[in-house]
Parts: sequence; structure tokens; C-alpha cells
Amino acid sequence: MSAKIKTPFFLFLTIFTFAGFSTLAFLVTGNQIIHFDQAIISFIQRLETPLLTKIMKFFTFIGAGSSIKILALISIIVLFFIFKHRSELILFTVVLIVSHYLFRVLKQLFQRARPDLHRLIEIGGYSFPSGHATNAITVYGILSFLLWRHIPTRWGRTLLVFFSIIFIFSIGFSRIYLGVHYPSDVIAGYFVGGFWLIIAIWFYQYIHEKLYERKTKDSV
Repeated sequence: MSAKIKTPFFLFLTIFTFAGFSTLAFLVTGNQIIHFDQAIISFIQRLETPLLTKIMKFFTFIGAGSSIKILALISIIVLFFIFKHRSELILFTVVLIVSHYLFRVLKQLFQRARPDLHRLIEIGGYSFPSGHATNAITVYGILSFLLWRHIPTRWGRTLLVFFSIIFIFSIGFSRIYLGVHYPSDVIAGYFVGGFWLIIAIWFYQYIHEKLYERKTKDSV
């Protein structure tokens, strides 16, 4: 099953994610989005309950670096030993590595302090963009792209996309709920991760098309 995405749609998503992050970066740098952030944080944290806190801690855990490494190891084993698709393995690995260093570089560049309103967990480091949100959209996004190619039924692919969206959203939401990120941090993380994911998938498809064309010419 092909997961090929057309170039015009790629271009639209690339421009949209780049423009989205650029706009947020401008607003954060000028401290012009703080009222929006505080209003959203206040609304979300009014939902606080012991059960919801446990759920949010679970989602923040599965979006953490240690959990991502375990998921990555399992995915690499499946891609290499079960599907035996080395090109997919390379794509998956490159997406994860670049995503990891991308948000770290941006954090050092902007050096935004974390919110100090009502934290339910303690964590250090800078806030913008959210590493959890960046990793969530790149990891679950690339897994969805790769697994889509091996799921033959429509309902199976629908479930894949549905659960990926739930995990991506819940990981980002948990960071706001737990008080360690501003909403703009999370949205920026989605934009950064989405931008890189789109670039990586486009390049992967481009290489595959060129290799297919070369193979077709050689067989003539």
C-alpha cells in the first residue's frame, strides 16, 4: 500500500509549518503571546483531578527521551528483521536523530524560561519549543507513514491515524497540564517537528522515484 503524497501538498505543508513556527518565534521573542499562554494554561489547569494528573503523567512519560529510545529500538528491530526494508530503517533513524538535535538547538537559541504558575512536576532546561511535542509528531508521524505502507485495510489505516493523533495531541496537552510548557511551546514543537517530518518524507519519496526511474531505464 502506497503512502505517496503529492508535491503540491508537501509544499503547502512546508510553507504552513515554517510560517507557523516563524510567527510564534516572533511573538515569543517580543513577549507578545504571554496573555494567550496564561489564559490557556489557566483553563487547562482548572481541569485538574488526581485521575487526570496520572493520565497526563503517563503521556508525558511516553513522550520522554527514555521512552522514545525504547520505542525507537523496537521499531528498528521490526523494520529490519520483520519488514526487511533498510531504506525505511534509514528514514526512521534519520528523522529521530535530527528531530532530537533540532529542538535542542532551538531551545538554546531562544532560551525561554519555563512557566512558573502551577507545576505538577519539576524539570529543568528551556521551554521553547517543546521537545516532547517535537518528538511526538516526528516519531508517531514517521511510524504512521511507514506502517501505513504495510496495512492493507482502510479501517486498519484509519485506526493507525486515529491513535497517532491521540498520542501526539495528548503528549503535548500533558506538558501544558503539568505546568512545564506554555501552549505556544507545544504548538511551536508541532510546527518544528511537522516541518522536519515533511522534508524527510518528501526527500525519501524523491529518492525512491529516482531509483525507480533508473531501474526502469536499465531494464529497457
